[in-house]
Amino acid sequence: MLRIFGLMLAMTLLFVFVGDRMFGGGGAVLFLALATLMNFGMYWWSHKVVLRMYKAQIVDRSQAPGLYARVDALRRRAGLPMPVVAISSQKQANAFATGRNPENAVVCFTQGILSGLPDRELDGVIAHELAHIKHRHMLVGTVAATMAGAIGMIASIARWGAIFGSSNDDGDNPLALLVMAIVAPLAAVVIQMAISRRNEFQADRTGGEITGDPMGLARALRRLEQGAGRIPMNVNPAGAALAIVHPFGGMRRGMTTLFRTHPPTEERVAALRQQADGVRAG
Repeated sequence: MLRIFGLMLAMTLLFVFVGDRMFGGGGAVLFLALATLMNFGMYWWSHKVVLRMYKAQIVDRSQAPGLYARVDALRRRAGLPMPVVAISSQKQANAFATGRNPENAVVCFTQGILSGLPDRELDGVIAHELAHIKHRHMLVGTVAATMAGAIGMIASIARWGAIFGSSNDDGDNPLALLVMAIVAPLAAVVIQMAISRRNEFQADRTGGEITGDPMGLARALRRLEQGAGRIPMNVNPAGAALAIVHPFGGMRRGMTTLFRTHPPTEERVAALRQQADGVRAG
């Protein structure tokens, strides 16, 4: 929780600083109000936004008894409350978790993953998503993504301020302001991607611990990665980082390491194989 509120505090302070530098005391107050509203919205309603991005519907035990039973069994192993279960009509095999905390979490699976994955591999995916819930990655990722978008927005304001002049004329260098406006959004995205990659490695490991079968998840990741390159996903790119594998397979492979939302699948598989070797040795 400290990391989550630390991110929220950092975004708030950044907004206040830019508001003050651009528009003086009135701007600082305005940007503080804006940051407060964004933080409140992220905390309470981020899961609804993500489910809408994936065109997902919440289901109960009677609508998806097999899936519900698997999630229930694995969440007991993980020591978690029962999450809400949702299904997206997307044909690509993928899954994600969202929600502000373990008591208000959602795990969502596409139709493609439910029809295309063997039970052992599906269990690995479910455990991976439960691991995100256990470590509260969903809200951290949402806050980081919103921070990156917010920094981009205020950087755009700063660029126009550098070009046309700021109303808070206290000797600021317009060229320095312009450089900051260009560099800050790139730095924010790099930090956001680094957080996302770290979370995926941690969720892989914890997911392997929940099932006791790291190679089940490793095989699932290989299969999902191949499918993402063949079957398109109709989803807002802002929600791509939440998926277990990047929904836009070709785009992901063309990115440099700094701008990846997910670690390379071969690295994730290698880490899971090492974990499995440790399980067998123990």
